[in-house]
Amino acid sequence: MDDGFLNVVKPPALTSHDLVQQVRSLAAAKVGHTGTLDPAAAGVMVLTVGAATKLSQYVLDLHKSYRAEVTLGITTDSHDAEGTVTHSAPASGLTVQAIQEALAELTGEIAMVPPAYSAAHIGGKRAYELAREGKAVALQPRPVAVYQLRLVEFRDGDFPQVMVDIDCSKGTYVRSLAAMLGQRLRCGAYLSALVRTAVGQHRLDDAVTLPQLADDGLAAYLISAVEGLTHLPAVTLGQQQVAAARHGNRISGLACDVAEAHSPGAFVRLLVASGELIAVAEAVRDDRGAHLQPRTVLPDRGE
Repeated sequence: MDDGFLNVVKPPALTSHDLVQQVRSLAAAKVGHTGTLDPAAAGVMVLTVGAATKLSQYVLDLHKSYRAEVTLGITTDSHDAEGTVTHSAPASGLTVQAIQEALAELTGEIAMVPPAYSAAHIGGKRAYELAREGKAVALQPRPVAVYQLRLVEFRDGDFPQVMVDIDCSKGTYVRSLAAMLGQRLRCGAYLSALVRTAVGQHRLDDAVTLPQLADDGLAAYLISAVEGLTHLPAVTLGQQQVAAARHGNRISGLACDVAEAHSPGAFVRLLVASGELIAVAEAVRDDRGAHLQPRTVLPDRGE
């Protein structure tokens, strides 16, 4: 089995852990993930296979895209359909203009409180563990970025529903976003359905299903390590630089220009002449000048 990424469709009602386990049963290598989805949600999950499991952190921070259905007039303790209803009152009479204005208020850099039923940590425990024990959960707001909130469809009625396309940063809870929309409209709301349509360049239109993986094998859909990280700039190393990178040593020379061209802390793919990814390095500037410092080095498979 080669190393790389898999862009897989998680079906609703299947946990992220179960999805990884099912793919793992088809693979002759280690399988991991680059971020989970709630059980009721569907859509893109980017999995790692083999040595690419070492690269998950570079996908975890990618921007996410979703299509969300939000039901107005009802709130739940989990902010989604899995929770217990805490309020219900008809919310007819809402206008498209009012919804558009509320969506605009939630676009940009905002402070978001994670749901009580979430994996956020409180005193060494997961928030959902405390919530299930009936304990009060007090989570602090955290900054997130919502790049787009676009109204796709509005279905009027006693409990109207809106369909919204969302582009957002890592750490954005769409369930919390739905609840915040309900607060701004003064009617309450919960997330009634969710599909993740993209993780960075990995899009739902290109994703593979579990039956396809079972029928055709993982190799037919595997994305190489170098292609799975195309959001990172790349530099091709010379022979001596390859040797240094393999041992985790700083890369100077030609790589200095690359380091100078990017902000300190930026990550860069290090390639050999054949185009294979051998490491991911960080652009560093210190008293010795600009250089690339390998942070994740892949196993040497031979040239």
